Amino acid sequence: MGGRHRFFDTKTKVQPGSLDCEAGFYAMTFDQTGTRLLTAEADKTIKVWREDPDATPESHPIDMAAWTTECRRLKRY
Repeated sequence: MGGRHRFFDTKTKVQPGSLDCEAGFYAMTFDQTGTRLLTAEADKTIKVWREDPDATPESHPIDMAAWTTECRRLKRY
């Protein structure tokens, strides 16, 4: 790939041996430029995220009431 590393692909599968109940983050930090977020996830993956410059509230709506309810729900792992 021309000397580039491919850190993340949207078609990435959960790593073998991972459980769905492991959905969580162990660590996250921004890179030195502050434009990308790096995450270490419970499914044994490391991902690099960047902002979508074309995203708008219309193209990526968030139902805050449903999101808040889901996040506050007691979960047992």
